[in-house]
Amino acid sequence: MLFLPVMLKITYPKRVLLNIQIFRKGESQLKSTGIIVEYNPFHNGHLHHLRETRRMTGAECIIAVMSGYFMQRGEPALVSKWTRAEMAVLSGADLVVELPYAFAVQPAEKFAAGGIAILDALQCKSFCFGSESGDIEAFRQAAAVLLENEAAFNASVKREVKKGISYPAALSNSFQKLAPGDSTLDLSSPNNILGFHYMLAAARQNPAMEAFTVQRKAAGHHDVAITGEIASASAIRKTILQTEDLHAARPVLPEPAFHVLSRHRNNNGHFLHWALYWPFLHYRLLSSSEEELRAIYEVEEGIEYRLKKAAASANSFPDFMEKVKTKRYTWTRLQRICTHLLTNAKKAEIKKHAAKPAYIRLLAMNETGRRYLNSVKKTVPVPIISKFSLQTAPSLAPDIRAARIYALPLPANEREHLMIREFSKPPFFADEKTDGA
Repeated sequence: MLFLPVMLKITYPKRVLLNIQIFRKGESQLKSTGIIVEYNPFHNGHLHHLRETRRMTGAECIIAVMSGYFMQRGEPALVSKWTRAEMAVLSGADLVVELPYAFAVQPAEKFAAGGIAILDALQCKSFCFGSESGDIEAFRQAAAVLLENEAAFNASVKREVKKGISYPAALSNSFQKLAPGDSTLDLSSPNNILGFHYMLAAARQNPAMEAFTVQRKAAGHHDVAITGEIASASAIRKTILQTEDLHAARPVLPEPAFHVLSRHRNNNGHFLHWALYWPFLHYRLLSSSEEELRAIYEVEEGIEYRLKKAAASANSFPDFMEKVKTKRYTWTRLQRICTHLLTNAKKAEIKKHAAKPAYIRLLAMNETGRRYLNSVKKTVPVPIISKFSLQTAPSLAPDIRAARIYALPLPANEREHLMIREFSKPPFFADEKTDGA
């Protein structure tokens, strides 16, 4: 059942939070395009992506599928999904929905498959992603080559990984062996890797979905310093956490995003990061047997013994990670394992829920997003959910646990507020469309 907010005239930054169903008959479907994002936090590079997506695709409605409380690289979000979704809608997105935990905290292939599946369910005719390449033809050619030689490619990737090299290197090496000199696409770059998997997912799920790509501007994915008007999310998080001064990041944040982050800091006093979760993870590792750890998703090949050994002597999360990581077990892969340990995400459960999205969770929208939802809601093949029920379906269990675990480091009153937001409040609604200017 679809619950949408009542349409009232408001002025930013007030919210419309009344859970009243109001539908207008006879609305035609708007031209939509989709993006798959994390917005941790929303910054000028994301604003550029939104504007270019609208320009390149001619979209009337941009739908963002966004990770929830934990990121693809296994990190807790700096601020909650509600805060990040609000930043997105106030900066130009029309509708923000959640990428469920079972897809969000995953390697690129499954992350991409979940995002594309949700966009397809919402009847997006196209999608647009950021990349280091910026050349959609290179992505099309690379995807076509792999789909024609999929078994050989997958076998090569497995062989490369067994040599002890990282997944990006294994992917790049395998592709070069498969099609030497046939592609200019660099599959060692993080956003190119994601884009490549978006293309594969779309080819498998809905080949008619048109693809676009926007070249990343200025800052690289892993850059750790803020320079100019565009910086990576990594650099912004590092600056905010180290300096505890949002003004240091203000030049690279759109005004609505800066306003929302400032409000969050004033109300909550802090941002979330892995160090705050270390006591909970440390206890879990020390108190669990190897057999119990082995049941957790992504815990493979005896890594449970290494995890317990490192936990016994580590005195901080970075210290623990340095003791555990190897060429084969990268920082990102280990952070995902740690996230699954925190949320008690077991192999059988995640594999079941990652087969296909079973629902669509609404996070934020404007009038355009509301109109689009109203035009497609009867033909969307999965339930559209505006808030969790206390008697929830089993498919929501991983996301409910993720919400409760994410809230653990918060003071009691903030933790209670977040849970009320999770269970009792409808999506954030902005009544005026903005492009972040």
